[in-house]
Amino acid sequence: MGPTGDADNPPRRVALITGASRGIGRAIALRVAADGLDTVVVARDHDALRLLVTGRHPGGGSTIAVPLDLREPSAASCAVQRAIDAFGRLDVIVNCAGATKRGDFLTLTDDDWRDGFALKFEATIRLCRAGWPHLANSGGAVVNIVGTGGRTPSRDFTIGSSVNGALLALSKALADRGIDDGVKVVAINPGPVLTDRLRRRLAEQTREGGTLEETTRAFVTAARITRLGYPDDIAGLVSFVISRGGGWLHGAIIDMDGGQTKSL
Repeated sequence: MGPTGDADNPPRRVALITGASRGIGRAIALRVAADGLDTVVVARDHDALRLLVTGRHPGGGSTIAVPLDLREPSAASCAVQRAIDAFGRLDVIVNCAGATKRGDFLTLTDDDWRDGFALKFEATIRLCRAGWPHLANSGGAVVNIVGTGGRTPSRDFTIGSSVNGALLALSKALADRGIDDGVKVVAINPGPVLTDRLRRRLAEQTREGGTLEETTRAFVTAARITRLGYPDDIAGLVSFVISRGGGWLHGAIIDMDGGQTKSL
């Protein structure tokens, strides 16, 4: 369906999802397409994106892959333009790209810090700036996938905590503007989600002794959470946020973390 429509046949909504090649971003892309949206999936891994494009989407949404390194200053505007060229509109941006380096604060380098902010924070700024006029035109939404470290910093996650805290502040500031421009802005803080990255961490801890099951149980106990999360958990929440049922959600910071965040 093209960008035009009428009351009986409204135009199909269009979502741009970053970090879509794996983990949470991939689950969001699949869920949004199944909900019937056309999707533009962005990541550096071209082969992984191609699998998303060739997969079956029960909701009927079309998907195009845009392999880009969002650390490049021109990448965000390129991704938005590809969405407009392909579908004629943009209704949703889900910023999910970026993983920051863990480690001892005293050994993390300036390059580590620059890389953390470039992919997760600066790319979000650029995508929101490039996409905002189109979102304002469609009455669309921005969903920032951030992380609990922005609300509860820790000693081994200084880069991630700082980047996530900045993203939460950005989300609130954009939500304030969104009231005037008709753009919804929501941030979601996932807790420990069982992605490839977390699997590697658990496997490394298991090498120190015990079984993977014991390591996982100890991790859950130490974090004081009900269980580990799954990418589909976050995807389901995004689906609700951008749906008609989530219409009054605006400027919200939603912790989906199994009870990990204890602060008010």
